[in-house]
Amino acid sequence: MEPKSFWLQTADPYTPNPPLTGEVHADVAILGGGFTGLSAALHLKEAEPGLQVAVLEQAYIGYGASGRNAGFAMTLFGLTLSLTALRFGRQAAAEAHRYMERAVDYVEELIARYGIACDYERPGFLRVATSPAYVRRIREEIELAHRLGLTGIEWLDAQAVREQVNSPRYLGAWWEPRCALLHPLRYVRGLKRAAEGLGVHIYEHTPVQTIERGPGGFRLRTPQGILRAEKLVLAANAYSHRLPFIRRKQVPAFTYIVVTEPLSPERLAPIGWRNRQGIEDARNLVHYYRLTPDNRLLMGGGDVGVPFGNRMDLDENERIFRELEAYIPEVFPSLKGVRIEYRWGGPVSVTVDMAPAIGYVGDRRAVYALGCIGHGVALTTMNGQIVRDLILERRTPLTELFFVNRRVIPWPPEPLRFAIGHLIRGYMRLEDRILDRGPASP
Repeated sequence: MEPKSFWLQTADPYTPNPPLTGEVHADVAILGGGFTGLSAALHLKEAEPGLQVAVLEQAYIGYGASGRNAGFAMTLFGLTLSLTALRFGRQAAAEAHRYMERAVDYVEELIARYGIACDYERPGFLRVATSPAYVRRIREEIELAHRLGLTGIEWLDAQAVREQVNSPRYLGAWWEPRCALLHPLRYVRGLKRAAEGLGVHIYEHTPVQTIERGPGGFRLRTPQGILRAEKLVLAANAYSHRLPFIRRKQVPAFTYIVVTEPLSPERLAPIGWRNRQGIEDARNLVHYYRLTPDNRLLMGGGDVGVPFGNRMDLDENERIFRELEAYIPEVFPSLKGVRIEYRWGGPVSVTVDMAPAIGYVGDRRAVYALGCIGHGVALTTMNGQIVRDLILERRTPLTELFFVNRRVIPWPPEPLRFAIGHLIRGYMRLEDRILDRGPASP
């Protein structure tokens, strides 16, 4: 089902490129025309202008998560800093956060370099505590960040955060001024134009039906043609479970968004929010929200949809849409009765250990990247540089990062995968309910 999102409605007029027809040859084939694939293509052509690079997109540029997300460019790697430290160690957690700081800065640099008009702003990020238990959770995360030597993160008490964004639910917040907001669909299509300007060939409405791997490279069959390439990048992210070689490295989880009518200055006045920060809460199944360029409230997150097998038709969920709509006046009572004008959903890529992964598949001719856990705007843009280095077989500081070529715990096959996914979701929902109501333990 085609998503009818606010971003689609407010993007510039767009005509997709024609599909691939006949037989085409390239040095590098990239499967997936989202942030990861286009960033990889762009950086490959910057590094080696003579390379023939072809991108195959199953629908149109911006169809997937790159065009449906909330537009947060933030420093979060995986689910939380503490979970990354628990899984990979404190040094790796610090390395991951510093990588993401570079990634957020790099998004701004790339936008400036290629003149991408995407409503970019850098108002910072608040992770708000909405119960005493979340106060403790956030303060422990900040203490961990400071022990790791990370800077640019501070605790705001209830008064300080409410002076910025006034909600009776807010008891404090993680404040990080580095983070940015943008129009994700305009951004991804800006990356497309930049890549094409360097000579990248991009084919839309070109689903890949089969991938054959042989001594001379890869043969990708599409409905109207064949692409032969020496090297291959698998950049399908949440759709990767449909691909050979990497189908068990991640699963899709569907997240949902609603957007209100434009909010008048009078309606916004009780809330404040003059600095337009991006906001998340501290739940496992987070709520994330922001103001759009025309001052609508975008509210997303909460519960998720978990599909069975290869299903990818969970773009709408009436129950979760209603829950998001009901949550708006809980956070901002002055918005009770506000009209909702847009609702949509889309998949994010989730690994077993809730952390991104990138690396070679089999040998050095194929590279994959996935596992953004819903925080991929900055991550995937930066990951394009890692893909470049891996494809060009360069050993660089980027390729030595701990999450590159790491062992990825595979998801089990169906029906066990579906059952485990629901168990994890159920546990996260239960803990959220407890922490939403309960006090922090001493």
